[in-house]
Amino acid sequence: MKRRMKVALVGGALLGFLCVVGAYIRSDFTASPTFVFSLWYNRVILGLVVGAPWVEKGRRKVLFRGALLGLLISFAFYSSTGFQDPISFVAGIVYGMILEGWLSRSEK
Repeated sequence: MKRRMKVALVGGALLGFLCVVGAYIRSDFTASPTFVFSLWYNRVILGLVVGAPWVEKGRRKVLFRGALLGLLISFAFYSSTGFQDPISFVAGIVYGMILEGWLSRSEK
C-alpha cells in the first residue's frame, strides 16, 4: 500500500473517531451503536477514496476535490439516515478538504 493511502486511511479513522464523539454529544449519548459505527465507517471510506492516487493539482483544486469527494461519500450516509444528521454531512465535506490538504502537504 502506498504511503498516501495509509496516511489517508489513518486520517479517515481518526476523523471518524472525532465525528463519533461529536455525534454522541449531540445525541445526549443516546446514539445507537449501529449509527455510530456507520458514521465512523463512512469516514474510513472517505479516507480510502481521498487516498487514491489522484493526479496532483494546484492547492485550490486539491481542496475542491476533497470537498467534492467528502460531499459524495457523506451524502451516502446522510441519505441512509433519512436526512437526519446535517451536521455530519457538512463535516464530511470539511473532512474531505482536511484530508486532501493534509495529504498534499505531507507529499511535498
